[in-house]
Amino acid sequence: MEDKFKVTLAGGETSSVIFKKSIDDLCSYLKAYGENVFYVFDENSARILPSIPEKSVILESGEINKNMESLERIIGSALSFGSARDTRFVGFGGGVICDMTALAASLYMRGAKLTLVPTTLLSMVDASVGGKTAIDYSGGKNLIGTFYPAEDVIITTECLSSLSDREYRCGLGEVIKHSFLTEDDALFLFLRDNRESILSRCDEVLDEMVYSSLMVKCSLIEQDPLEKRGIRSFLNLGHTFGHALESMKGYSISHGEAVAWGVARALEASYEENGLDESVLKRGLTLLTDYGYDIGYRIASSSWESYYRAIGKDKKKSGGKVKFVLLSAPGRPYLAPLDEHTVRSLVVQKY
Repeated sequence: MEDKFKVTLAGGETSSVIFKKSIDDLCSYLKAYGENVFYVFDENSARILPSIPEKSVILESGEINKNMESLERIIGSALSFGSARDTRFVGFGGGVICDMTALAASLYMRGAKLTLVPTTLLSMVDASVGGKTAIDYSGGKNLIGTFYPAEDVIITTECLSSLSDREYRCGLGEVIKHSFLTEDDALFLFLRDNRESILSRCDEVLDEMVYSSLMVKCSLIEQDPLEKRGIRSFLNLGHTFGHALESMKGYSISHGEAVAWGVARALEASYEENGLDESVLKRGLTLLTDYGYDIGYRIASSSWESYYRAIGKDKKKSGGKVKFVLLSAPGRPYLAPLDEHTVRSLVVQKY
């Protein structure tokens, strides 16, 4: 598959999403940018290219490094190479690299050019498209950030062959999440009916899966590019529950695992609070379980205070109350607060 489509964001700005058949094709495309390019890698993504460009910085991998220190390293390295405002920053890596490179580009001399090359499934379907940039701060996820869409997002699913099973499943959590955010059940059925091929990363299914997942995301962000109308917030289905678990555990679990767990909790809350059809709840939990997520996990009662404090740092807060993304039906999300007792009943282990 080699395809291209545009996503229209705030102020009419667009991002071109370009699919390349192979890493070789990707490299050829990047070379066409010329010499005025500054690359940001992490230790994992730096292994993908046959050679590392001279004007680059390689950061340590992992969510724990998504911080102010790494942001300063990116900006400082760009300065050391004499990068100017017309320099193109290329974020080459997973979600952490995409988010931090985009933030650095948005700040560098009040805005440098930006291309993102997502190399993990999570970054392909989540972090690279839509213009959000961020670093974590003071124990809160993505608390410092801007909206700064990349001019180009270049995807080749050949990168996915090098991922560990855990990293690959991390991205699948977001793909499954997207399948609940559309009234069209095509993505849900595709995931259900092609589970073995998807888990074994067959080339024939990967492009279609990534493309279909992005179509769901783009349909929401184009309606609400700056997250002012509440529509884009629906993409955070499962995230309020999941982010708090990530934070409480010091990011020792992956984002996708936390999101999958959080989606299960959100489906249960939707069933209990607003009568989500039981058949939707059951088939959703079955799909998550079939993909190997431990959605039955519950936190210990001794961890409750720490978990609930982490929820309090969630960005979806209005009038002092955190809003959770819930579903009245597939493709019909809404935002609503949940009281402390309800949240506790969903996440704490029962004896």
